[in-house]
Amino acid sequence: MSRRCELTGKAVLVGNKVSHSNRKTKTRFLPNLVKVTLASETLGRDVRLRVATAALRSVEHRGGLDAFLIKASETELSTGARALKREIEKKQASA
Repeated sequence: MSRRCELTGKAVLVGNKVSHSNRKTKTRFLPNLVKVTLASETLGRDVRLRVATAALRSVEHRGGLDAFLIKASETELSTGARALKREIEKKQASA
């Protein structure tokens, strides 16, 4: 399982820790990922995703999981989230 947010695509960053004497040590900056269950109103069920905590705030700001997925671009979503987005779009088109 990769350390990548399924909604925003936020991933591991690589950089240097720099000491007072200006020595540089490679380090990895990991995203703050949590496993959450989000409710989809359109599908009428809950969905488990591994997302960054910043993404949770974005989901709430945009008005829920369905609104977030519809507005998100396909490239930054995981394969599972892409399938979920297509399912939501199909359900909304038929309704």
